Amino acid sequence: MKRIPVAERPNWRAQAEALGFSFHSVGGQTYWDESAYYQFTLRQIEDDLEAPTAELEQMCFAVVERALGDNALLSKLGIPAHFHDYLRASWGRQEKNLYGRMDFAYDGTGPAKLLEYNADTPTSLYESATFQWIWLEQAMEKRLIPHGCDQYNSIHEHLVDALSRFGIDGPLHVTCARNSSEDRATVAYLADCAEQAGLEAPFLYIDEIGVDPIGRFTDVDDTVITHLFKLYPWEWIMGEEFAQHVPDSGVTFIEPAWKLILSSKGLLPLLWEMFEGHPNLLPAYFEDDPAASSLGGSYARKPLFSREGANVELIRPGSETVTAPGPYGAEGYIRQALHPLPEFDGNHTVIGSWTVASQPCGIGIREDSGPITRDTSRFLPHVILD
Repeated sequence: MKRIPVAERPNWRAQAEALGFSFHSVGGQTYWDESAYYQFTLRQIEDDLEAPTAELEQMCFAVVERALGDNALLSKLGIPAHFHDYLRASWGRQEKNLYGRMDFAYDGTGPAKLLEYNADTPTSLYESATFQWIWLEQAMEKRLIPHGCDQYNSIHEHLVDALSRFGIDGPLHVTCARNSSEDRATVAYLADCAEQAGLEAPFLYIDEIGVDPIGRFTDVDDTVITHLFKLYPWEWIMGEEFAQHVPDSGVTFIEPAWKLILSSKGLLPLLWEMFEGHPNLLPAYFEDDPAASSLGGSYARKPLFSREGANVELIRPGSETVTAPGPYGAEGYIRQALHPLPEFDGNHTVIGSWTVASQPCGIGIREDSGPITRDTSRFLPHVILD
C-alpha cells in the first residue's frame, strides 16, 4: 500500500459541478483530493479487506440475533424500549438492507482492524462509487497514472442490482434533512441508482413527510409512501415527534430498523465479547463494564451514536487527549483499544470498505492531518496495480 503524488486533471472541478458533486470542496477547503492516490496490490484488496469485510458482516448478523432476544441489551445499545418490538418485527419480516461502510485501520501489512461500522447512514457514497472511477479512467487516459491500473469498485453496479431486487411495487421515495449539500447530493445519487433499476424515485425533505388520518406517511402530493430511502439516522428518527407513527406507518424503510443495532457503537463491544481475539477486531467494552479497565489508560472513547468522528476522544497516558467536538454522548460511551491510524506523508488514513446487500464491493479512502477522521477529512482515490 503506497500513497503516490499525482498531477490533478485539468478542469475536474467543473466536471464535478456538472455531475452534481457540489461538495467537492467544503468551506473553501479541499474535500475531493486528487493530488495523490493510494495504490494496493490485488492480494491486499482480496485477502486483507474484501474477505474480512464479508466475514465481519456475518458476525454482525449474529450480534443482531443476540440483541433482539434481550431487551436489556437493546437498551444498552441506546435503543428506546418502545422501539424494541418494532426492530424485532423488522428483522422478522426479513427487511432487506442496502448498504454500509466498515472503517478500517490498515497500512498494507497485518490484519485490518475494524474501527466502526457505519451501517445506517454512511456518507462518501457518490465519491466512492462513481467519481473516483471517473478519475481512474481519465487519469489513465491522460497518462497521469500507469496504464493497466484497476480499482476495487463495483459499488454502483451492486446498488442498481440490489435495488432492482427489493421487490418494490410503486415509487421509492427518497429523503434527507435540509441544509446539507452532501446529504442532498447523496440522496440524488441513490435516486439515480433507483431509476436505473427501473423505479420511480421522487424526492422530498424529511420535514415534508405527512401523516394521514389512519397513520400512513404521505408526500407533498398526499401520495402514500410505501418505500422510503432515508439519509437520516434512526437515532434521530426515534427522537422526533412523528416517531410514534413509524411502527404502524406501513413504510418499508431503507435502511431497515434492525440496522440500528449495527449503527450503535455498542456493536463493537458485543463483537469483541462474542468473537474475542478475532484478528480484525479490537478489544472494546461498554464504559460501565469493569472489564474496560483492562485497556489501561490508552483507549478511544466513542459515543454510542455519532457521525463523522464527533465527540470521539483519543486518550493516551502522558499525552493530551485528542477530541472532536460535537453534540453526541447522551446515550453513553464505549471504550475501544487505541489503534492509531497509519500515517502516509503526515496524513492519517482510514479505509472505508463498502457492502451492498451485505456483499463487499469497493473501498473509499479518507485522510486527515489529525488522528480523528471528521467531516472535513479529505477523500482520495485508489488503484490496484501489481
